[in-house]
Amino acid sequence: MFTLGNLPKNTDKTKNRIGRGNASSGTYSGRGQKGQRSRSGGKSGLARLAARDWVQKLPKMKGFKSIHNKPAWVDVATLVDCCDDMKIITPGLLKKHGIIDSVKDGVKILGNSSIKKPLHVKGFYISASAKEAIESAGGTVEDIKVARKIRKAEAKKVLEQEKLARAEARKNNSSN
Repeated sequence: MFTLGNLPKNTDKTKNRIGRGNASSGTYSGRGQKGQRSRSGGKSGLARLAARDWVQKLPKMKGFKSIHNKPAWVDVATLVDCCDDMKIITPGLLKKHGIIDSVKDGVKILGNSSIKKPLHVKGFYISASAKEAIESAGGTVEDIKVARKIRKAEAKKVLEQEKLARAEARKNNSSN
């Protein structure tokens, strides 16, 4: 016995293809008469206009948020207090001692105070006042930017030496 739950589907019925001439579904093919929605490609344009109106109604966002992460920062006085026994201070040592949480985005030394002990720092971003304070106390500063330039120059020298060695090897192979 057939009930509503187990009626077989009617597979003989074909889909009515709208918009394929007058025989499909009346003169206007289900699109109404004139206007943007009756034209081909008209539906998507309306959505775009509505989205523009929606965006214009949103309140303006004030200010600017940089996508770049800021480095961790440390004051010069903090370095003097915690790093008495260290000869060369690096970001890794500060992380190890628990002064900073992460060295991933770099570490910047700020010079908000004066110091009397000489410090030797390497691999930091550094403010001009901090550099002046450290050097006036008799310490040395190897800025991270300077360190990168030195490493690039050394790498360039090594590449040039390898290039010359390869050229000599080719010359020796061709002469043999």
